[in-house]
Amino acid sequence: MRCDQIFYSEHAIQQMANRKISTEEVEEVVQFGEVVKHYPNEEPSPCWLMLGFPNGMPLHVVFSRDVVTDFCIIITAYHPIPTAWHSDFKTKK
Repeated sequence: MRCDQIFYSEHAIQQMANRKISTEEVEEVVQFGEVVKHYPNEEPSPCWLMLGFPNGMPLHVVFSRDVVTDFCIIITAYHPIPTAWHSDFKTKK
């Protein structure tokens, strides 16, 4: 996914700190990860759920993107719980 700049919501910053997720890990997922789900009707703007494996661990990142500026806003990031997701971490059980 293309992001000329990445910004972090206050919620994302708090959750990343609580979950010990670094900005480097999040940015790796945004740059090289796979889109798992697109939420086109989300307000105030569409957003995406991406999956990546920084440091060999699955990581989900939810973000929105301004299509005019290509700026991305990280909404949240979390390590998916294996009991809640199928083994590919792309589909919820």
